Amino acid sequence: MGVATEHELNGTAWQDRYFESSDGLTLYYRDYPAPESGRLPLMCLPGLTRNSRDFEALALWLQRGGRRVLTPDLRGRGRSQYDPNWSNYHPGTYLGDLERLQAAAAAERVIVIGTSLGGILAMLIAATRPAAIVGAVLNDVGPEIAPEGLQRIAQYVGRHAPVRNWEEAIAQAQSTYGLALPDLTLADWQALARRSYIEVDGVPRLDMDPMIGDAVRAAPAGAAPDLWPVYAALAPLPVLALRGALSDVLSEATFERMAREKPDLRRLSVARRGHPPLLDEPECLAAIDEFLSTLP
Repeated sequence: MGVATEHELNGTAWQDRYFESSDGLTLYYRDYPAPESGRLPLMCLPGLTRNSRDFEALALWLQRGGRRVLTPDLRGRGRSQYDPNWSNYHPGTYLGDLERLQAAAAAERVIVIGTSLGGILAMLIAATRPAAIVGAVLNDVGPEIAPEGLQRIAQYVGRHAPVRNWEEAIAQAQSTYGLALPDLTLADWQALARRSYIEVDGVPRLDMDPMIGDAVRAAPAGAAPDLWPVYAALAPLPVLALRGALSDVLSEATFERMAREKPDLRRLSVARRGHPPLLDEPECLAAIDEFLSTLP
């Protein structure tokens, strides 16, 4: 469907692009080009309720370093169409969408940076389409989801009360993420709210289909899939794993086992961050830069 709009920010540009899913939905991604760099592109995949705007600072940083960056809105989020059948909100569907995105973007081989659900999708791409992925950054996610984090997410997703203005939206974002992000300034919270909500008729609303919550809660109570066999698909690939030191989703025990199962795993624990780090922290940017320096 091609380019809809080109944006200019701090001297760098991205394009709004759209493609069609196999079941006819119109799906969106941002394309941050790096013309003639010759380096492999990155595909940044957001968390369960998040969208492409989460990666804006990181994408601009990586673009300046000569990497093309693709940041999609998964179906039901951001500028991608909502699915009329909420049972399609699951990783199997997202994998098919991402395969079509790579084809539409002519990006056959990518390095994946995945936050939470996005990291699970990175593992699944390695397991199902190994030729499509060259390396991965897993942001606060691993082959086991801690029960307390899973329960917390299932309780709130899709159930936020409507807000009437941006002050209430900021307060709601602080209520949702405050424990995970204890040192954000008011300006930081304002920016996070702008990435989380979209204004409709002058009123902010969460930029996601609330039915995503129904899909999460439809899973058997307390169930989380065993992803260790899927994690094993990353064995031949370079991988950087990030963990928020306060995370209730990626436990310290799972983080340690990930290193035992993959001895060449690069790791970083991010202080004063829960689930998940924002990826604009200086230590995260430095670790990602160093990791990418080893890749084509």
